[in-house]
Amino acid sequence: MQQHQEHQEHQQDQQHQQDRASAFTAIVEALAEEHGVPGASVGILTGGQETFVHHGVTSLAHPRPVDDRTVFHVASVSKTFTATALLRLAERGDVDLAAPVRRYVPELVLADEEAAAGITVLQLLNHTAGFDWNLIDAEDEDGSLAAFVAKLDRLPLVAPPGARASYSQAGYNLAGRIVEKITGQSFERAMAELVLEPLGLADTVFDADDVMLRPFVVGHVHDADGALRAARPWKSHRAGARGDNPGGGIASTTADLLAWARFHLGDGDGLLRTDTLHGMRDETVELRGSTLGDGFGTGWFLRAVDGFRTIGHGGSGNGQHAELHLVPGHDFAVVTLANSEEGYLFNQAVVRAAFEHFLGLVEKDPEPVPYNEGKAREVAGRYEIDAMNLDIATDGVRLTLAVEIKPELRQSSDADMPPDIAPAAMGFLPGDGDEYVLTEGVLAGQRGFFTRDADGRVTGVDLGGRLFNRTTA
Repeated sequence: MQQHQEHQEHQQDQQHQQDRASAFTAIVEALAEEHGVPGASVGILTGGQETFVHHGVTSLAHPRPVDDRTVFHVASVSKTFTATALLRLAERGDVDLAAPVRRYVPELVLADEEAAAGITVLQLLNHTAGFDWNLIDAEDEDGSLAAFVAKLDRLPLVAPPGARASYSQAGYNLAGRIVEKITGQSFERAMAELVLEPLGLADTVFDADDVMLRPFVVGHVHDADGALRAARPWKSHRAGARGDNPGGGIASTTADLLAWARFHLGDGDGLLRTDTLHGMRDETVELRGSTLGDGFGTGWFLRAVDGFRTIGHGGSGNGQHAELHLVPGHDFAVVTLANSEEGYLFNQAVVRAAFEHFLGLVEKDPEPVPYNEGKAREVAGRYEIDAMNLDIATDGVRLTLAVEIKPELRQSSDADMPPDIAPAAMGFLPGDGDEYVLTEGVLAGQRGFFTRDADGRVTGVDLGGRLFNRTTA
């Protein structure tokens, strides 16, 4: 009798899971249609069970159906792999996260000698090393990490090491050079031995030659007439360049990324001690007013959603976007990959829908306060990093933010780049008045804050976790 009852309960549970999966499939399909995404793959891990939802095709020009083994460029999700590899080396005693980077890369030279001597390995992994976003050098033919590090004296520092967080690709690329120096191998070979092969992630690769041996998507960008076309190059940088691989070079699948999530939700699988693995979720630095999260762990963004701690990371490539988010308290993960410029908004919507549909967690949007002319004029001006300009302006009625890829960067590169972002409305949030939220356009919902000097003057603005310094008022 008891066995019969247990069998019925098991069948009912399976039917419930199937019904829930079917309902979520409809949600994903509706979001894909709404955002005009050519192809997408979504994976859910809940209760130990995996659910996949696929939409559309790999390429508009040469369409093939997308599935859980289709390779996408996952870009900055790569940072979670690089951080995990360094934790393995730390457990072996090969690297001390608190040690200066120069212990392992003695040739490191920066414009600021004091900073070069003081930056630690952990500061690379939690984005507090003080680096600007990245080196932009399209003319350099040597794409190695060694060549990248040799040029870091050209990269501006936006803050003293350890003073604050500012999201940096360059920091992770330097971390990859540490992996090379310690192992005596190329970064890619070391990553395969430290992480990918032990976990059986056979479709997680770096090189385009490995990608083309598997079914893969093509990214899509808009041409001058607004039509979607194939993005070139396939990754954001030129073919053969390895210098960005630690921070953004991985290509993977929903199946492999769910396996990656299962590893991080588990006990370490013999690769890492459980306390080391789960310690990657511990906050190492707070993030203020950021859509990316409330803080950085080690390789992960930390974010509270409806009272529950989540960890995650996104990635933006050339016409491809990725999101991977875990809710350890629910043993839950969602990965969503899409192959067009609209994929960013699609992925954000899928993650929110997954949290609500499977866990009942509702993410609430912040509400800005009414427009204030005095505060608007105080922050209006141009802000920049090495790759982009931000222009904040007021017309006396509303405050807007526009994003421009620097013209000299567009002119020096033959790669497709996303379009500039037209002025979009923004509003200040309640509190001290220095936090804001964008309320329209492709960046709607993005949050940030303004930085002031000791005299109270606005000197910078954070967007996407990066500090843009003010250049004109």
